[in-house]
Amino acid sequence: RLFYEPVTTPCGHTFCLKCLERCLDHNPKCPLCKEGLSECLAVRKYCKTVLMEELIAKYLPEELTERRKIYEEEIAELSNLNKNVPIFVCTMAYPTVPCPLHIFEPCYRLMIRRCMETGTKQFGMCISDPVKGFADYGCILEIRNVEFFADGRSVVDSIGKRRFKVIQHSQRDGYNTADIEYIEDQKVQGQEYAALLVLHDSVYDQAYMWFNSLKQALKSRILSHFGPMPAKDPDPQASPNGPAWCWWVLAVLPLENRAQLPFLAMKSLKDRLNGIRRVLT
Repeated sequence: RLFYEPVTTPCGHTFCLKCLERCLDHNPKCPLCKEGLSECLAVRKYCKTVLMEELIAKYLPEELTERRKIYEEEIAELSNLNKNVPIFVCTMAYPTVPCPLHIFEPCYRLMIRRCMETGTKQFGMCISDPVKGFADYGCILEIRNVEFFADGRSVVDSIGKRRFKVIQHSQRDGYNTADIEYIEDQKVQGQEYAALLVLHDSVYDQAYMWFNSLKQALKSRILSHFGPMPAKDPDPQASPNGPAWCWWVLAVLPLENRAQLPFLAMKSLKDRLNGIRRVLT
């Protein structure tokens, strides 16, 4: 392919920006002469080689137009948040709950960079499944901040957004992807809603008492990782995912992943509240 967004390393070798970044995911050295590029990785500022760009634009305008078109098509495909959505297979994630991640594997470095480049800043999180590779239900995470280190690792500060069901499992460039559909709680009205409010208030109080009964050291660790317990919602059906405090409690409770997964798939807030009550009891 023609050079696209050419950058030159301190050792004097020119590459496409995206190609160089992908090489550095695997090895922090120049792909040609093997000189160390850790300082470049730490700064994360690649200056485009202006002369090379101007030469290409002047002498190869048609090829450049074609090359740009291919790149834009790739970005459009990567920006779709329903088809081939990138999936991070790791831990349990919930709507509204912070999810800090340590990224060191090359495939996930690429995945996170693409999420940032496309502007979606979003990817799916699923727990692993011994048969399918990853579970049928997950949560979309939104990247709030990425901190890069000199060796290429990064710490990603993300937070849970929407829940989804996996329609099709697939892969792209070494990481998992999926076609997904989003799921929301089904709303109730009338007497059912009145009963739901009573249940909601009761389980909230039970969860609040449970959390306050924990030892101070454990409470401090939970608060530093997940933040304070969200307040009770005046209308528990206001959000399509239900009250934020429910997800906070589920993230904090010492449950195995397999026990947590059904809560993510539930479309009934009543069932979720009853489930939380059983665990707390």
